[in-house]
Amino acid sequence: MALSYCQACLDKQRRIDDLEEEVRLLKARLRYQERTVAEGPFGSSTPSSKVPIKPSSLPERQARVGGGRIGHHGHGRLSVAEAKADRVVDVPGPEYCPHCGNVLEGKGGRPRTVLDCQPVRVERIVYRLGRGRCLHCGRTVQAAAPGVLPKCQYGNGLLAHVAVQHYLYGTTLGQLEKQTGMGIGGLIDAMHQLARWLKDVPERLIEQYRQSPVKHADETGWRNNGANGYAWLFCTPQLSVLRFRPSRSAAVVKEVLGEQPLPGVLVVDRYGGYNRVPCQVQYCYAHLLRDLEDLEKDFPDHEEIRNFVAALAPPLAAAMSLRGLKLPADEFGKQAQNLRHQIQTMVNQPDLSGHLPLKGPSSLSLGRRRTSPGGKQPGRTGIPPTGHRPQGQLRFPVAPRRSHAGSPHDRSAYPAKTNRRPRRLQELPRPACSQSPGRPIHAPIRQAHITPPVTEALLK
Repeated sequence: MALSYCQACLDKQRRIDDLEEEVRLLKARLRYQERTVAEGPFGSSTPSSKVPIKPSSLPERQARVGGGRIGHHGHGRLSVAEAKADRVVDVPGPEYCPHCGNVLEGKGGRPRTVLDCQPVRVERIVYRLGRGRCLHCGRTVQAAAPGVLPKCQYGNGLLAHVAVQHYLYGTTLGQLEKQTGMGIGGLIDAMHQLARWLKDVPERLIEQYRQSPVKHADETGWRNNGANGYAWLFCTPQLSVLRFRPSRSAAVVKEVLGEQPLPGVLVVDRYGGYNRVPCQVQYCYAHLLRDLEDLEKDFPDHEEIRNFVAALAPPLAAAMSLRGLKLPADEFGKQAQNLRHQIQTMVNQPDLSGHLPLKGPSSLSLGRRRTSPGGKQPGRTGIPPTGHRPQGQLRFPVAPRRSHAGSPHDRSAYPAKTNRRPRRLQELPRPACSQSPGRPIHAPIRQAHITPPVTEALLK
């Protein structure tokens, strides 16, 4: 028996389906625009400084009082033993009582610890360099000035101070000109000369970075001469390497990490440029949690997504705060295994991804690939679950430059009188907090003209 159908009814149904699909797409676009207006141009990743309208804090948060809590034992001021003091000064006591004028009887002394510093002052030194003439070949030999590079007027200590203040702490060259009394042109030439001496250091730092058990990487925008570019940061707790490139492609990651298998774990966000690195990867849980919350915002009417977010968000948040609990290794391992099991159970549900629309499957697949509280080996607290370290370090070169340093030319890595920021200096290691910030720079330039190359002196 042949089935008959109404062509007009079929056309109407097709038109209804097309309109319903168009309405759905327009609603999704409207939600995106509303979120952009409320959250800023980058959605949930927008920095708080760029959020257009900030809501007021909750009343219970406004009622909080700062300072120490009741029962908290503060550390107070720490005194310094005389054996560890840089200087011990004896201050004689008064001979007469300031109240009645009678003679005072001695009662010993009382130590008091004071922290002080001396203002920066440029020291002008004249070296009388000894010279001698060889009786055999007739050549004249002259002693080298200690603590200064060849053909350089500025000592190594001054160069290290200017480089640290300008590139590490963001002090402008104009302010350093006022502090040191040196002309700004001389400062620029000195920094370019220092950059030439240290040009081979980043390669050795990259080799150390590759062998580190815990590695971080991140990138951000960096305009060059009006063209879009990117500043890449590859860092560990001991060193940082910056790469300024016009591209955000995986070729930059390959340039630093290479192609051979590497030890350790790389902690990154979910950017696809890190997908083929030759080592294990730990995704940043803060990014995963943020994307999970965005998933619910994109599909507010999808009940399965709401249930999924409500079930997965708590163990992700608990995994992020696990290292801060200062637990013993055994207890940490147990809790890490428990959280890992919860997360993997949620993201590996067999029928879940097939029912999630649009970006749901991709979000889950990324979550399935590389997630493990405490790193790839549960119980190891040395692998952080978040990538906050590179994000914080990128603020030092990026934030001051975006506010007042302009958009440099690509030749800023090499000598150029028209530019004030030789990039090679920005690719030097950041010192640990326990040592002087100028030490990684001062040590090699002190020995550079005696024991080349500079790289060997820096990394000894």
